[in-house]
Amino acid sequence: MDGKKKNVKNFIQALSISISVIEVYEESDLFKVHTDQAVLYLYMPGTLRKEGESKSSVIHIDYDQLCSAPEKIINRLKGQHGLGERIYARTTVVARIDKRVALAFQEEHHLQGALPGKYRYGLFYRGELMSVAVFSGGRNMRQEGPDYRSFELIRFCHKSDTLVVGGLSKLLKAFIKDFSPQDIMTYADRDWSSNHSSLQTIGFEIVNIVAPQCFAIVGEQRLSAIPEDQQADYYVENKGSLKLKLIL
Repeated sequence: MDGKKKNVKNFIQALSISISVIEVYEESDLFKVHTDQAVLYLYMPGTLRKEGESKSSVIHIDYDQLCSAPEKIINRLKGQHGLGERIYARTTVVARIDKRVALAFQEEHHLQGALPGKYRYGLFYRGELMSVAVFSGGRNMRQEGPDYRSFELIRFCHKSDTLVVGGLSKLLKAFIKDFSPQDIMTYADRDWSSNHSSLQTIGFEIVNIVAPQCFAIVGEQRLSAIPEDQQADYYVENKGSLKLKLIL
């Protein structure tokens, strides 16, 4: 366990954000890091989630993620703290992209990995891909009306620590123009979003809170189910997710 704690301490030292206080709870294998904008809970293997301060932005990070994707986490934290490069969506060009490009971009920049989706859009700045949004196919919601179609925003991410201001709004507008959905729904990870989401600032509304989900950790893999011939190293349970919907 000492080696694992050393890995956590090395991760904290690598953070490129302002840290005011670091608390270590030896009895519960928990590191609590206070920054100028958030409280980070860093969990050792098998440690249960803590309830965060209601007045703070609280982020929960498990040991397996800290080991498998440290650069993605650091870049996301830098973006949330207003660090890194800022580009404005009005200076970008939106275009449809193919599955191969979208998957490769997500693998490099999205913390939860890549999904192909059905429709994929990207923002380009001076010819370079900076943001990607991936959507599902349309679902007929007959309880809402005979021609009512709902789509899901499956994935969205920027390039590393670059923030495209207004980027998601521009991608959504392009998708809406092409497919005229009646609504777009999505999920926000409560390990990063707690009881609110930045998506609410662009018109999404919270419609449900999804229960926490348990994952088996096998090596550096996070699995919702494991094959019979494998055994989990340990288990983690997240904070669940927010279901949000944009009514159009």
